[in-house]
Amino acid sequence: MNDVRTPPLTRIEWHGAVRIIRSIFPPIDLFEDIADPADWPLLISAEQKSNPRIMETIGNLDLVPEDRRVAGPGSTFLMAPFTHVSPDRPTRFSDGRFGVLYVAASFETALFETIHHHARFMAATGEPAGWTSQFREILLDVEAELHDLRGGWEKALAPDDYGEAQALSIRLRAAGSQGLVYPSVRHEGGECAGLFYPDSGANPLQGRHIDYHWNGERVDFYRDAGSGTVFRIV
Repeated sequence: MNDVRTPPLTRIEWHGAVRIIRSIFPPIDLFEDIADPADWPLLISAEQKSNPRIMETIGNLDLVPEDRRVAGPGSTFLMAPFTHVSPDRPTRFSDGRFGVLYVAASFETALFETIHHHARFMAATGEPAGWTSQFREILLDVEAELHDLRGGWEKALAPDDYGEAQALSIRLRAAGSQGLVYPSVRHEGGECAGLFYPDSGANPLQGRHIDYHWNGERVDFYRDAGSGTVFRIV
């Protein structure tokens, strides 16, 4: 990767990085219970004979190279973003043909990243004010050589236009990139990473369950579902 347009590589070691996801997605037993990913295709084939809807739960396993798959406790949180993708759901660094695992270096950054997208959905669907969907906090470690966008690359960081970001990530991924580290677009001073493979993350643990409050215009509070403590978002 000697192209002058290629961002530099930086070794990232984040312990206790944060991802916030909707709680409606349950763990996938195959990823959690079967230790050897090499056994998954045969098990899926056998399961489909009695449960033809199994692929709706697991997603498209072929999107993850066999040597990049992970298994064991918490592995759903690493695998699911790569097996459940669609061109109808593009993201900043994917046109929907492949998955990206997005994480933030801190809870605050993960919070602001997710409330932005949640607010856009709530506004687009005309949802009434009130406490809305429950989310869960996922804690994990990231150790990987990532292409670093923290020193420029403004076009790839445009707030609402993902075209340049997707073109860059498609090119980098095809050339063997593990992912990107970049400044948060939604939380000033925050840092995020987009990982191209599940094994760039490790030790995923479920943290808190949290609720978001929609006031009709924006998400103005979040609540720790365990303690009931409410925090204002400013």
